[in-house]
Amino acid sequence: MSVMKAPENTPVWTNEDRCKACDLCVSVCPAGVLAMRYEPTSVLGAMITVSNPESCIGCQECELACPDFAIYVADRKEFKFAKLTDQAKERQQKVVENNYMVLGA
Repeated sequence: MSVMKAPENTPVWTNEDRCKACDLCVSVCPAGVLAMRYEPTSVLGAMITVSNPESCIGCQECELACPDFAIYVADRKEFKFAKLTDQAKERQQKVVENNYMVLGA
C-alpha cells in the first residue's frame, strides 16, 4: 500500500469515491471546515465538501471519525494550520444547525 501524498498547500482533502456521505466528519469538525453539499448522484443525495480549508486547525478529528478512510489531513510537518477562532466556532455551529449542509446552499 502506498502512502497518501497531500496535495500541495492543502490542509484537508477527501476521496469522494470512498465517502458514503454519513456526515460524521462534519459533526466532529470544531472549525466548520467541512459541510455536506447536495449531490444528486450520491445514494444519500449529498457529498462531503471542504468548504473552508483556510480554517483547518489540523486536529484530525474528521480523519479519525471517518469509518471509510475517505478524508485526510496534512502532516503538521508539511502544513501550517490555522488557530481555532471564534468565527470558525460560530460557523461550525451554523453548519450543525443547517443539518450539516454547506451554508448558503
